Amino acid sequence: MILSGLDPSGGAGVQADIQSVTSLGCHPLPVLTCLTVQDTRNVYAAEPIDADLIRRQLQCLAGDTPIHAIKTGALGNADVVDVLVEFVRKHPHIPLIVDPVIKAAGGGDLADSNLINAMLTRLFPLAEMITPNGVELELLTGEPDPQKAAAKLQLAGCGDVLATGGHGTGETIINVLYRRDAEPQRWHIERIGGEYHGTGCTLASSIAAGRACGLSQRAAIAQAQNYVHRAILQALKVGEGQPVPDRGILWEH
Repeated sequence: MILSGLDPSGGAGVQADIQSVTSLGCHPLPVLTCLTVQDTRNVYAAEPIDADLIRRQLQCLAGDTPIHAIKTGALGNADVVDVLVEFVRKHPHIPLIVDPVIKAAGGGDLADSNLINAMLTRLFPLAEMITPNGVELELLTGEPDPQKAAAKLQLAGCGDVLATGGHGTGETIINVLYRRDAEPQRWHIERIGGEYHGTGCTLASSIAAGRACGLSQRAAIAQAQNYVHRAILQALKVGEGQPVPDRGILWEH
């Protein structure tokens, strides 16, 4: 199940999630959380979907379809978080992967202070994993050091934190999984130059797809990173802004 916003450029949000989980062998159950005014350069406006409508959709789906993982992206507002929290508490066995979307790569806002607080205090403690990039980690905690930021989130009740390094510099991207009771695990991925539209969405939804298919957390992360890397290598020039990862690549399951 995917709860995410609609990107009319088709580069990020629920479209990225649908393409990713489908490529990795899963059937997506998309629930829209917000509508955006967006292109491949930036987000200019966002309007949340009515939270009660989302509640009814979740109830309807849960009564009909087995749900093997939940992935979230942009959530619209704090009311939507409350609906999701209510649902997750009724289904605690379902892995929840949270991409804490706060800002678009172009700088546009996708979360206000009430939404950020709702994620921090009510949603993150229920998640198996959150997948913030460096910018999001600092916005969430006020801490520029990823390890200290992850520790601060975990002290506040958050589960595992996959700190992604795509916004950094250097020849490799370093993604680090911070867990409560184990040493951090690092993955080093070749950095392909430039910024790409929707890579965070693609990574988080790919991890959720792996978990839905029964992969361990580590195996799901490894598969997702490989998938994102291949999609970036074949990125599409859709508009005047960031290229879009080609999530329609053929994938060997």
